[in-house]
Amino acid sequence: MPQEYKVKLEVFEGPLDLLLYLIKKDEVDIYDISLERITSQYLEFMDAFKALDLELAGEFVVMAANLIYLKSRALLPAHVQPPEEEAEEDDPRWDLIRQLVEYKKFKDAAAQLSQRELEQSNLFARMADTPDTAPERPLGDVSVFDLINAFNNVLKRIATKSEDLREIFEENFSVSDKIDFIMKMTSSGVPLKFTELFASAASRTEIVVTFLALLELIRLKQLRCVQEAPFAEIELRRV
Repeated sequence: MPQEYKVKLEVFEGPLDLLLYLIKKDEVDIYDISLERITSQYLEFMDAFKALDLELAGEFVVMAANLIYLKSRALLPAHVQPPEEEAEEDDPRWDLIRQLVEYKKFKDAAAQLSQRELEQSNLFARMADTPDTAPERPLGDVSVFDLINAFNNVLKRIATKSEDLREIFEENFSVSDKIDFIMKMTSSGVPLKFTELFASAASRTEIVVTFLALLELIRLKQLRCVQEAPFAEIELRRV
C-alpha cells in the first residue's frame, strides 16, 4: 500500500461509542449483549483501522483486551473463574453493561441539549452569512463507524476470491489517482452508491487506497455521505 498518505481523523470519539454503534446495528438490548459476538465485531473494526493505518487512541486497544478477557471469563464454568475482588455479580458482562448504560445516558442528554439549542437558534431570523454551516459530524451525515463498516463489507467481498492477479503483479495505486477517479465518477451530480465506488476494484490494496481517497474528499468537504435510514446503503454526493 502506498505510504504517501497518513490518515488522521478527528471524528473518533472512543471505544464505548463503537460498542454502542455495534449494539444499535445488531438491534439488541444493552442488557442482552453477546460477549462473543460483540468482541468479534469489535476486533473486525480494529483490523480495519489497522489496514487503513489509522491513528487510534490507546483506549481502543485497552477495550479490545478487556473484551477478550471478558469473553474468556464467560466461557469458563463459574466455579473455575478467576476471582474479582470488587465484583458483586456472577455475570462478567455486568461491569461493561453498566459503563455502556451510563455513557449512553450522557450521550442522550448531550443530544437533547444540542437539539434544544438548534430549535432555539431557529427562533431568530438570520441572514445567511456563510454558504454552509459546520456539520455536527465532520464526515457529514454518516458516522465514521458507518463508513468503516461499509469498508469492511467490501473487504470481505474481495477476501472470497481465491486468487487475485492484481495483487500478484503488485499493481500500484495512489490516493491522488483515486481522488481523480472518484471525482470523475461523481461529476454528473447523481448520487453514487458506496458499493459502486468499488465495483471495479479487484484487490485489497486498491480497495484500501480508494477508501483513503474517499476519506480525504470528505475531509476536504468535496463529498458528503448520506443514508436514507440508519445502516442503509451509503450514498456519495458532491458538495
